[in-house]
Amino acid sequence: MKPGLRHLLILTGLVGLVSGIALPEDLFAQDAGTPSHAIAMHGQPALEPDYQRFSFADSRTVSGGALTQAIIGGFDSLNPFLVRGNAAEGLRQHIFESLLVRHNDEPFSLYGLLAGSVSMPPDRSAVTFTLRPEARFSDGQPVTVDDVIFSYQTLKAQGRPNHRYYYGKVSKLERPSDNQVTFIFDPQAPDRELPLIMGLMPIFPKHIYADNFTAGLKDPIGSGPYVVDDVKPGRQIVYRRNPNYWGNDFAFTRGRNNIDILKYDYYRDENSAFEAFKAGLVDVWFENDPLRWQNGYTFPAARDGRIVKENIATGTPSGLRGFVFNTRRDFFADKTTRRALAHVFNADWVNKSLYSNAYRRTQSYFQNADLSALQHAADRQEKRLLSGARLSEGILQKGFTAPTGDVTGRNRAARQQAIEMLEKSGYSIINRRMVNKRSQQPLAFEILVQTREDERLALAYRRMLNTIGVQVHVRFVDATQYQNRLQTFDFDMIIYDWYASLSPGNEQAFYWGGEAAGQNGSRNYAGIRSKYIDRAIAALTRAQERQDFIRAARALDRLLMDGHYVVPLFHPPAQWVARWNHVEHSWRHALYGAQLDSWWINPEN
Repeated sequence: MKPGLRHLLILTGLVGLVSGIALPEDLFAQDAGTPSHAIAMHGQPALEPDYQRFSFADSRTVSGGALTQAIIGGFDSLNPFLVRGNAAEGLRQHIFESLLVRHNDEPFSLYGLLAGSVSMPPDRSAVTFTLRPEARFSDGQPVTVDDVIFSYQTLKAQGRPNHRYYYGKVSKLERPSDNQVTFIFDPQAPDRELPLIMGLMPIFPKHIYADNFTAGLKDPIGSGPYVVDDVKPGRQIVYRRNPNYWGNDFAFTRGRNNIDILKYDYYRDENSAFEAFKAGLVDVWFENDPLRWQNGYTFPAARDGRIVKENIATGTPSGLRGFVFNTRRDFFADKTTRRALAHVFNADWVNKSLYSNAYRRTQSYFQNADLSALQHAADRQEKRLLSGARLSEGILQKGFTAPTGDVTGRNRAARQQAIEMLEKSGYSIINRRMVNKRSQQPLAFEILVQTREDERLALAYRRMLNTIGVQVHVRFVDATQYQNRLQTFDFDMIIYDWYASLSPGNEQAFYWGGEAAGQNGSRNYAGIRSKYIDRAIAALTRAQERQDFIRAARALDRLLMDGHYVVPLFHPPAQWVARWNHVEHSWRHALYGAQLDSWWINPEN
């Protein structure tokens, strides 16, 4: 066993706290500041200190081969940590490691990676990481405390808004020894998730990036299991497994990183990418088109078994995909207006006509998990957290319920209700156009899309809105222009998909928080500024008990859905994955679904 293997970190379950509830003083068995092989925020870690491999990693894997995946769009940067530029796929995963690594078969567990051990006081006001002496960058230089401090300081000053937000909560750095670094957190902003966030901070070498941490196409140097082998700007990036990777003999690597060459080929649209998959130029395909999943696999390789289709079950929440109102626009600032426009969307007809009823309607950000408010009444403590918020009738009793549609497409009752709501917001139909009675300006906006699939959906929504006099223009742009406009919130409406995990925490402030609404590059695309949502997000990061965490998540769910910031769309019942039969995996998938880093290539196929 490698030295330090028993010193690993596990932090399970981001937790939430209802404001005002006293926090227990002693959550952990170990003494404050004592190095620990495992620390859990809730319950016990799934893997013992002497674990042999991650639970989804197979012992029968084969090393070698190449795997090609298809990416839609393009790239112009090999630096994934800056707002500027569109970074190539895979850099964060394959090149830049963090102090800790996530075990995706648990809600939120982190195990030692570059750091072999960790210690922190019971109140989590600080965290100390001890680096593994074996850790090396791909150029052979050791990973040092100087590299950790440089990474922290650089990301705090130049990184993405989420980095600047998280790392700004560190009030002081200390170096207890040559291989230890301590982050001390701001006592005025307690946040129990911060030790996890610092553990996931990417570490890059100071001797490489001290004078040149910019966007561009310079080959990156990190400590990960792969190195960049070839780059064709905007078209392809190739990674080659590093035979001298420092972590090859550790438990967190066994059964993972099995494939020698990883290729990411870029395509302009999904249709051309899927044709490449059919032709054998792409090895694995994560399907998001239900019609194609149902009817599009009739070509020879799919019929004769060379391509395998799988429905992979996951244990994660649905997330929230929908048409996003940019409330920075005056015409979307009013909640009743947004609700009216959402009411017109005929989800029943869309699911039947466009998707053959393959999808499920999304009615909760955390649907399919106990974090969801759907069909759950708020208890006294959750109501206290929601105190002062003006919620619609029924939200406290059963969560958000999406309006029913009409599979015939007429949807007359919903259209009439939407017109009545718009009249309350100061609009009226004049000459068959919905017009603001005060300004005489028509209610008109643009839906920005970057894929033909989203364009088809947006055109269907446009037809529905036109029936009540709302004028909509659908604009299709390329991936680069789309990303640039998203970064600066230069849109009226987009279609976006917010991922949701079983451990929501600080990232929710990046998605929905008031401060993020004014930060270019954040994912608060709706421009939400709500003190009640900020309160619920703070609760997620401060809680100690699981039930308090659930209450905070449900409060956030009710506020988001009742605010009508998004016209909720759909989610698939499972993960749809197709692969050529030379690509193989374990019989067991992780809680978060397919983990390609544990798959392998069978040379016999």
